[in-house]
Amino acid sequence: MYAIVEIAGQQFKVEKDLFLYTHRLAGEEGAALVFDKVLLVDNDGDIKVGLPTVAGATVTGKILAHVRGEKVIVFKKKRRKGYQKQNGHRQNLTKVLIEGISF
Repeated sequence: MYAIVEIAGQQFKVEKDLFLYTHRLAGEEGAALVFDKVLLVDNDGDIKVGLPTVAGATVTGKILAHVRGEKVIVFKKKRRKGYQKQNGHRQNLTKVLIEGISF
C-alpha cells in the first residue's frame, strides 16, 4: 500500500514505516502530524485517484528530527574581468517517519 501526498508544496510517494526528508515543518521533535492532501492511494491494485484529493484519506506521521541538508556551493565567475564570488547554502529539513495511511 502506498500513497502520493503533498507535503510543504512537494509531492512524495509514501509507505508505512518510510523515513522522509521535507522542507522544515512547524512542530517539536516527537510531535504527530496528519497530512490530508492525499492525491492518490494504491491498496494492492485498488487505485483511488483524487480530484484533486482523495476524500477522507489521511497520512499520519511523526517528526523525528530537525536537521540541515548537505552544503551546496554556488560559484560565479566572469572571465577576464577579475570577478569571482562563492557562496554556500544548507537547507533546513525535517525528518519524518510515516506511521500509517488510512482512507
